[in-house]
Amino acid sequence: MFSQWFGYEAKRKRLFDKAPAGPLKDYLSIPFPEPKTALHNTPILALDFETTGLNAKTDQILSVGHIAIESFEILLSSAYHQVIHTQGDLKEEGVIIHQITDDIKSRGQDVEQVIEKLLQAMAGKVVLVHFAQIEKNFLQYTCKKLYGMAPVFPIIDTLVLARKRLDQRTALYSPNDLRLFNLREKYKLPRYKAHNALSDALATAELFLAEIERKYDKKSPPLKSVLL
Repeated sequence: MFSQWFGYEAKRKRLFDKAPAGPLKDYLSIPFPEPKTALHNTPILALDFETTGLNAKTDQILSVGHIAIESFEILLSSAYHQVIHTQGDLKEEGVIIHQITDDIKSRGQDVEQVIEKLLQAMAGKVVLVHFAQIEKNFLQYTCKKLYGMAPVFPIIDTLVLARKRLDQRTALYSPNDLRLFNLREKYKLPRYKAHNALSDALATAELFLAEIERKYDKKSPPLKSVLL
């Protein structure tokens, strides 16, 4: 884990030297929290994307939602949600899921504006997601298109945390047990409407705190113990 972390920091510094002036360079100018930092003292940003599909190279980010966690408290005042004005018409089957219509997304912001705000929110924080592949791939690919390079960012993945916990049991479990809202039901967390980027970011933040409390009780483990 330490070698991976030093790789994060080394890559951040290398990218900073090469990055053009602007939002990405500003993001890369701020070091990540150190791996030995108590999780309780680690600034975290719970993040979720709604996308037009699953392939970062052919699909687009449709909306972004995020919310900050500090001292194991979810800061509701930091909640952010923004629809992006994507290119092309949306597929009907997608609209049924995320409820973002062509009319709604036509009033969204340009992706450059949204990604700039996201990088500002991410700076100096660890990103928290559920199933990291979506947010990681789409953010890196979008930044590469906008700035010519992909950022590096440390990640905590609640799906991975839950899978590690379930793997320690002798009982078998289904892949469906690792879905965000199925995991939340185990903790009797409130039900939110799925496939809204901000609601899913908040749901991930609450699940994370529940997982940490279950595993560590009142103790605060080091950040390195939960990093992807």
